Amino acid sequence: MLKQYFYQSLLHRLRYKHLFLLVALADHGNLHQAAETLAMSQPAATRMLQEVEAFLDCTLFERQARGVKPTEVGEEIIRFARTTLGGLQRTADSLQLWQQGGFGQLIIGTIMGAAPDLVAQSVAELKTRKPLLRIRIKGETSDQLVELLEQGRVDFAIGRFSELSQHNWLDFEPLGNEVMKVVVRSGHALAGRETVTLAELANWPWVLQPLASPARQVLEREFEHNHSATPQNTVECDSIFATLQLVQRSDAVTALAEPVLRDHLWAKLLIALPLTIGQNLAPYGLLTRKGETLSGIGLEFVEIVRRIALNARVMGV
Repeated sequence: MLKQYFYQSLLHRLRYKHLFLLVALADHGNLHQAAETLAMSQPAATRMLQEVEAFLDCTLFERQARGVKPTEVGEEIIRFARTTLGGLQRTADSLQLWQQGGFGQLIIGTIMGAAPDLVAQSVAELKTRKPLLRIRIKGETSDQLVELLEQGRVDFAIGRFSELSQHNWLDFEPLGNEVMKVVVRSGHALAGRETVTLAELANWPWVLQPLASPARQVLEREFEHNHSATPQNTVECDSIFATLQLVQRSDAVTALAEPVLRDHLWAKLLIALPLTIGQNLAPYGLLTRKGETLSGIGLEFVEIVRRIALNARVMGV
């Protein structure tokens, strides 16, 4: 395996300055801009990149007319660099909290469908046990969460794979399912209808999640199976809050997980249409980086999550 092949080189030769350079090159695609980011000269950045490639005995970036592009091996090393630097930042933040009398921190990524119930209950229980623990919650869609995991900016996430190849570097443990509802604002022309078809809804404006998100992909398949074209009048939005606001203030239609919509439906700000979608939506679950051991606090939180998820399945929630 690639990780085993490079293990000794990574352990004995790579330094944090090398990792910072690789990430800067990946972000900017340009040696000059990467060097500026790291406050070093371009010749020095070039020599450092050549040094890394020499002792790894492989080409990490293709030199192109207008910059550099990671090779396949380079992408793997860059992922390692992002994860390592993300872990370094989290450790530095935790140490600062300890010095200030805190209890460390936990950074969680979650899809919004799991946030109101599973994650909220788990966080509340953990905070009861450890009041001084600093907890940060990030992300809204699975594609965002995978990016955060790749960059090492979260300890773990609750979501789904957004691409099949992600199982090569992420472990997945199923936890539960979401029920998707199609909704419109109160007073909408479709509100109160006994029957509505996807073909009919295709003629209305929509607020959609990004195409990379699993929920959006399921919706696209629903339109395909119903031999209906995807709506043309759309706003693509990766913010659940903004999506809810847009739907409440327009004639747009959207499809979101029931837990996210629950309060809005109860308050009759939004109305659920009589339409079932998302039955083929894959379960969401715990996403962790392969080969990485969670901290003690992380393991404690995961055990709480597992217990609450199991109880929800037993109760049929």
